[in-house]
Amino acid sequence: MVDLTSTDLTTVLTVPTANPGATPPVPPTTDVVKSILICNDSGSTTLVDLEVVRSSATFELFKQKSVATNTTTELLSQPLVLQESDVLKAQANAANQVHIIVSFMEVTKGQL
Repeated sequence: MVDLTSTDLTTVLTVPTANPGATPPVPPTTDVVKSILICNDSGSTTLVDLEVVRSSATFELFKQKSVATNTTTELLSQPLVLQESDVLKAQANAANQVHIIVSFMEVTKGQL
């Protein structure tokens, strides 16, 4: 759960990066995002951007998605698969109006 308390681009979810030398070891991981709920608890419509950053590339999922006053919107109609080191980020055009809840399943690829 993330509360967008500013208009800055905010990290919502980061898929772990494999690190076999860590204690305990971090295996290769994939996240399967089943739901992204955005709740606007303010008295005005809010615009939200949602993107995935993979290495140095940015992939826009939603640009200026309008979320009406005092409503909750489900953004996904199908699961979203995120790979190792992917970062899901969100940004709103107004601070302290939007909450984001991401429901996901983390899948590891076994012991290293």
